[in-house]
Amino acid sequence: MSRVLILSDGRVGHLQQSVAFAQHLELSYDIVEVSPRFVWSKVAALLCDRISCYLPWWFKHDPIPQAQYGYVVGAGSGTYYMVKHIAKKLGVKSVTMMLPKGYRYDYDLILAQSHDNPPELPLIKTLPVNLSYTQSEGIFKTEDTAAVGVIIGGENGLYRMTEGTMRVYLDEIVRRYGKSHTVAVTTSPRTPPAIEALVASYGFDYTVIYSQEKINPIPDFLAQCETVFITADSTSMISQAVSYGKSYVVVLPLERVKEGKHQRFVETLERGEYLHLYDGSIKHRNRKIDLKRLLQKALA
Repeated sequence: MSRVLILSDGRVGHLQQSVAFAQHLELSYDIVEVSPRFVWSKVAALLCDRISCYLPWWFKHDPIPQAQYGYVVGAGSGTYYMVKHIAKKLGVKSVTMMLPKGYRYDYDLILAQSHDNPPELPLIKTLPVNLSYTQSEGIFKTEDTAAVGVIIGGENGLYRMTEGTMRVYLDEIVRRYGKSHTVAVTTSPRTPPAIEALVASYGFDYTVIYSQEKINPIPDFLAQCETVFITADSTSMISQAVSYGKSYVVVLPLERVKEGKHQRFVETLERGEYLHLYDGSIKHRNRKIDLKRLLQKALA
């Protein structure tokens, strides 16, 4: 059986999407790190791509294992040029996990997210969320009691997370569920220290402060909790929540620094009743997206 060669730019969110491609297809995979050789390598690659010129020395990468591959897969601008080059060299199919903006769309398959407004081309298959593969880890257990989960991301170029906003949300969750449910909370690698301190001060039934304990209970939350609250900043966490488990999904809005496609992403999922964007009320929405079926359809 052929394997998947995954090119990684070192960003976890990008790598997870590529790994999910192999996992959903039940294929073994190898990961090769790719990085620009020069500060101007990405610009040079874009220019070369426009004239179908492939010069691999713009990037450096780990040795490629000797194996029989069926796909070369990558996500992120640091991989798109080399996905084409290496796939062509190996004589296998090239796949990108996001819309490779700036590059010619001449891959064998592009799995683009709908909020990127991809063009309608036969080789572009649109997904409503990021491709993810989630399975319970056994890190968190509800011990036969009803539970709610709270997944806290952090700040990015689109959102700002303040103590005041998060305190309002956490107080409301405690008011609604504190006496009847186990309240389980986890922070993430991007959570500001002040927010982590705020979370720790509540003494929840179950708490993971990621800067102190680098574990990921999110799959267990999604599989076991009645309702999961997720801050609005992370498309990857929201994608997991609407495609795995049984939980009702409630997204907690954050202060927007600027408008962007991320808001379209959340609003589209809300219209499809995959989640509820918190507005002071709680609506039970847990419709799930079958990513494996969508991927198999894209490859058919």
